[in-house]
Amino acid sequence: MKFVINLHINPAVLDALTDEEKAAIGQGHGAFLEGLKASGELILTQALVDPSQAAVVRVRGGQPVVTDGPFLEAKEYVGGFYLVDVEDKARALELAAQIPDAAIDGLGVEVRQVMFSDGQLEA
Repeated sequence: MKFVINLHINPAVLDALTDEEKAAIGQGHGAFLEGLKASGELILTQALVDPSQAAVVRVRGGQPVVTDGPFLEAKEYVGGFYLVDVEDKARALELAAQIPDAAIDGLGVEVRQVMFSDGQLEA
């Protein structure tokens, strides 16, 4: 079963962390990633740029309208994700609990099963 583990970031929370705490998060992600590779459960991981560098595309009257910046005024945004292939939801939740962000108040780790992939519904 495939799951996306989304990392919800709050810049204010990250800014309040010490350099040592930030380094520990980075090291924790490194160790987590190595574990996923070793277990064969990792499909893909990506980190995303800050929403201020994003663009929103809407089609109005048949023409694309592009707006710079984030889609919503929000305190949190998706900062990255891990795409994993695991036995079941319980394992995906177990993995999510190992991500350093899950232990920091104000940050979030969301687990969602992949429903559709490569033109086919997932089982």
